[in-house]
Amino acid sequence: MSDKISIRPIIAKAKVSESTSIEEVFQNEVLRPIIKMQHDLLILLFKEYIKNKKGLFHEISNAKRRVFIENSLAKDIAFKSEIKGMITGHFTPEEFAQYAAISNDANKRIMGIIKERLLNSLSELIGG
Repeated sequence: MSDKISIRPIIAKAKVSESTSIEEVFQNEVLRPIIKMQHDLLILLFKEYIKNKKGLFHEISNAKRRVFIENSLAKDIAFKSEIKGMITGHFTPEEFAQYAAISNDANKRIMGIIKERLLNSLSELIGG
């Protein structure tokens, strides 16, 4: 299972200290590296989501695109589940046990990080 960890990128800004909460340690040591590693796939997944919704994502303003992204991640339960599965599938058994203990908080953190990633990647989302 160490292979799952060894392929993850290192995020230098993800600092952890003795006073860091369990949830934040999990976010910085597990979630952020996995989400960064999965960035290209997240972009492709969201492009496919846009296509399946038959929306006019490419024809609306950036402000409306931002709202579309936020609403998709907040309201589409099936899409949220797909994203969570894409991330949790990269956990080791030990990490999954940690996740299970803090799943509500971890899920909020997953969606928050992904929302920021998608919002910061609008040019990739509207590009070919």
